[in-house]
Amino acid sequence: MELTTAGMKARLLVGLLAVSPLLTVVSAQQTCKLKAKFNLNGFKNKDNKDIVLGGMFPVHNRLASSNDSTSSMPTSSDCEGFNFRAFRWAQTMRFVIDEINIRKDLLPNITLGYVIYDSCFTISKSVEGTLTYLTGQDEAVPNYRCGSGAPLAALVGAGGSALSIATARILGLYYFPQVSYCSSCSVLSDTFQFPSFLRTIPNDNYQSKAMAQLVVNFGWTWVGTIAADDDYGKYGIKLFKEEVEKAGVCISFSETLPKLYSQTTIQRIVDTIKKSTANIIVVFSSDVDFSPLMEELVNHNITNKTWIASEAWVTSALISMQEYYPILRGTIGFAIKRAVISGLFEFLNKIDPYATSDPLMREFWQRAYNCTLDDEYMRLRMETPIYSSNITESRIHTLNAIGQRICTGKETPESINNTYYDVSQLRITYSVYKAVYTVAYALHYMATCKEGKGPFVGNTCANISNFEPWQLMYYLKNLKFTALDNEAVFFNANGDVDAYYDILNWQINKDGKIRYVKIGYYNGTAPTGQEMSITNNSVMWNTNNFTQPPRSVCSESCLPGTRKGIRQGEPVCCFDCIPCADGEITNETDARECIQCGTDYWSNAKKDACVPKEIEFLAYDEALGITLIAVSVFGACVAFAVVIIYIIYRNTPLVKANDIVLTFFIQFSLIITFLSSITFVGQPQPWSCMTRHVSLALGFAICLSCIMGKTIVLMFSARAAKSKTPEKVNSEPIKPIHQKIIALVGSLIQVCGCTIWLILYPPYPVKNTASQNIKIILECSEGNIVFICCIFGYDVLLALLGFVFAFIARKLPDNFNEGKFVTFGMLVFFIVWSSFVPAYLSTRGKFMVAVHIFAILASSFGLLACIFVPKCYIIVLKPERNTDELVKSQPKLIDKSAPGTSTSLSSEINSTTVSTVSMTD
Repeated sequence: MELTTAGMKARLLVGLLAVSPLLTVVSAQQTCKLKAKFNLNGFKNKDNKDIVLGGMFPVHNRLASSNDSTSSMPTSSDCEGFNFRAFRWAQTMRFVIDEINIRKDLLPNITLGYVIYDSCFTISKSVEGTLTYLTGQDEAVPNYRCGSGAPLAALVGAGGSALSIATARILGLYYFPQVSYCSSCSVLSDTFQFPSFLRTIPNDNYQSKAMAQLVVNFGWTWVGTIAADDDYGKYGIKLFKEEVEKAGVCISFSETLPKLYSQTTIQRIVDTIKKSTANIIVVFSSDVDFSPLMEELVNHNITNKTWIASEAWVTSALISMQEYYPILRGTIGFAIKRAVISGLFEFLNKIDPYATSDPLMREFWQRAYNCTLDDEYMRLRMETPIYSSNITESRIHTLNAIGQRICTGKETPESINNTYYDVSQLRITYSVYKAVYTVAYALHYMATCKEGKGPFVGNTCANISNFEPWQLMYYLKNLKFTALDNEAVFFNANGDVDAYYDILNWQINKDGKIRYVKIGYYNGTAPTGQEMSITNNSVMWNTNNFTQPPRSVCSESCLPGTRKGIRQGEPVCCFDCIPCADGEITNETDARECIQCGTDYWSNAKKDACVPKEIEFLAYDEALGITLIAVSVFGACVAFAVVIIYIIYRNTPLVKANDIVLTFFIQFSLIITFLSSITFVGQPQPWSCMTRHVSLALGFAICLSCIMGKTIVLMFSARAAKSKTPEKVNSEPIKPIHQKIIALVGSLIQVCGCTIWLILYPPYPVKNTASQNIKIILECSEGNIVFICCIFGYDVLLALLGFVFAFIARKLPDNFNEGKFVTFGMLVFFIVWSSFVPAYLSTRGKFMVAVHIFAILASSFGLLACIFVPKCYIIVLKPERNTDELVKSQPKLIDKSAPGTSTSLSSEINSTTVSTVSMTD
């Protein structure tokens, strides 16, 4: 509400009603007086009338400036800024009352009168008019009706919501009926504060929701709001914000239009609009308050915004001027129902400015036709037929000095473009029509009440010539009648009517004039979700191609594959689009969070879908797998070839000198290790996981146990060779059966360990999703880390013992010393598996398996090549060296100081090892 001198005066006047009367009627001869007299303009027709209706219309826009000095008696301010549209509303009330008075079916034998005041669109004038109306004379006396005559029925008015709130607080004290035609503020539905208020315009709750639904319907998430600095604007925009924020729409800016013109404030609002990236602006204001901002927007040529209009200005001629069209082109707004009122235009056109002394009529004519009413001119015209020749020179000079032409009184509406005569969009005018008829029908039902069937205590009726306000309120609240176009008019418990709005779009005719095109409607009584209907292809937008709706977002939508990242300190509609992390997706627009893909899935390149992870294992049909299998088979064939050579040459001295059983077991174990590498190829299965690890462990255990049995003999031979006594040199510390027992025991220990392993914690296939995000690596889990370490640690122990025994026997003084070759073989074994560990740990997937296979093959080939290739070389390629003389040479015992040879020391131990074979030609 306005914080002006007039507003303060209004509050003081309202406060007077809450206390005891200031004046006391001393005697019948004394008259009621007040300290000051109000300055009100309007229309009165109450003489000889049965019932009087009050009316309040904002014929002027504002109060004229006045002298605030306290050195003289204060006077009520005059009004300025003539409002042709509101003047038409006031004339409509007069027209409707005249129409009712001549009807025979409505209030027969009862004549209605009226008292209509100009509220000047200010609270103070509204309060002045209300008090004057209640008092019954120009001097208002609180709590007293000093005038006599026809009873007062109801007040139609008082214009804007802020004005009606002020008057309703006064009228509510007396439960005096008030029917408003354009006060739509939601707070007026509070029957506790405003018990006698009704209205024929929908509650703004519906309009605010309709605006919010319109914004959501077109996908706008970034809007600005402008509201008038009164209850209409504040409550309307407040509910709009609440509704759109529920739908995720953000407010770019929120500005308030000043009630009193302020260039600084208007300029600040314009700057805010220019800086904002919001292309949609919602305005909840009257045309009077919005007009100054429009003028400034035109000066700055701000043409890239789309405006959402409330019903208070959507069809206002004050705003829909041609010079504003570049700014407001494509405006969408909500308008109440319209109707064609028969006979209204003719009534509006029946004004004779020279036949009335009413100031409002005369001011209207002069402003509408831009001329001057001159009584002297009229007198001269009436006295002289040819009046122009009889006007004195001084009179002509005076009129010319004024700078306006003389009104003839015969001007026609066709000569001007004035909203007063525009009856094409009768919306508020139709609401005035319904408001007056509402009171008339309530009075009619009151007048036709039959005694004994009345609604009041004792089934009584009210006296139509002397009724109480609360009695009329009963009929108003329970009223239902049919207006134009068969519209049913009735009020709910809050004094509101059903909400129905036409959705209008501002378009331009071929002649350059603005026209309001209906593009849809909003029905507040429709089922949820079906309230609004819009024909999108009929909308003319304020964009370059006119048919494409504008976009109004703080940030563009985040496409699938990205999520919203809220900017610190900014509204939620302002965000950055952050790509989803690997393994996460979003499959919808403007997702707030990314969705984690399942264990067996991974995000695609666009991060908008989860796709199955690539399954990786060393397959049989790929080049690496085929190569490793081929090498494994080749190694097994080589080992088998050695067995064949030993079988073919089993009767040769060199083969006989070796324990053929242990040799065959070594070759058999090497074949197992070669072939076990094949089980590492292919998709892991439960049987393959158990087979690959167990066969590898057992294969090496058998091989290394047999080698250890052979190297023990070499070790004791070397120790005997160092002895000085012939007994020790020719002694037999290890018998052949002992070697076999050592090999058997070493192998059985591993067999027992593997059996326990397979029973308690068998290896099994697993899906490794941790090593590589985009792949599922199919591999075998060893089951238990302790067991796998023990099993293969045992193989390492056997290899270490074999290496130590061979290393001790490496310096036997023979041309062919098997200890050296075993030592080399074991060194290769250790080098391979020592290199395997870091290589294995640094690889992933199928290459890890390939490294494992390579280590198996390399170590197996190393043992095969270092231990058996030299023997096969002599057996196959140097048969002349494979003789008994070389194999069974006698030891030399004459020279005790000379060291013995391996042949002389070990040829008697059942030819277990090759002791001396000449490698020379």
